Formats: sequence, structure tokens, C-alpha cells
Amino acid sequence: MTIALSPPLPVLRIFDVAKAREFYVGFLGMSWDWEHRFAPDLPLYAQVSRGALVLHLSEHHGDACPGAALRIHVSGEGGLEALHAALAGARYRHARPGIEAKPWGERALSVIDPFGNRLTFHAPAPPAPEDG
Repeated sequence: MTIALSPPLPVLRIFDVAKAREFYVGFLGMSWDWEHRFAPDLPLYAQVSRGALVLHLSEHHGDACPGAALRIHVSGEGGLEALHAALAGARYRHARPGIEAKPWGERALSVIDPFGNRLTFHAPAPPAPEDG
């Protein structure tokens, strides 16, 4: 028997739907795919996505704790620099992230959502130029 495991689907705790939309859709450029409530006055559960990145957001107190940390690999044309440019262009008033070089050979761009969840987008550092 072969067991196949898929990447996890993170569930992040949120407390305010308008702030979640402003951050995940307005700032990060994600799509608000769907949402569910058991009744109009009950907590929201929603899905946001951008490319292969899919996150669930929940107002339900038992689903997750605020303060989660996610590492999200960035590849593709322009990579981390293109993401940085897009975020800078969004002019989100609560974050102006920069790209940091890490000593273990990668570059990272971190943002914290309004609920204390940290999303760190990372990519390998470009190879050092050869001497000679």
C-alpha cells in the first residue's frame, strides 16, 4: 500500500472580515474564493487563494490560534522581487515590507496580518558572482 500525502492547507484565525479582506485581497492580491456561515450571525469560514497558495480563514475560536507562522516559497518570473513590487504598489497602510537576505542562503519578505499571523515569502538567494 502506498500512502500519498498532500501539502497542508493552513487555517488562520481572523477576527474581522473587513480587515481580512483588506489584507488578503487588497494587499496580498488574493482571490476571495468562497465563504460559509452556519447562520448570518455566526462566525465566518472562508477560502482565499493566489496561484497554488490556498489559505482558509476562520472566525471560529476552536479552529486556530492567532499568531501562526507560514513559510511560502516564491518562484516564477521575477520571483520575490515581483511580489515585493506588487506589495509596494498596493500601498497598504499597515505594512511596507522589504526583502531581507538570510545567512542560510535565502531571501525573505515577511508580513503580519491584522490578527498576528506571519506570512514569510522566501526564495533562494541568487548565486554569488564568481571571482576572476
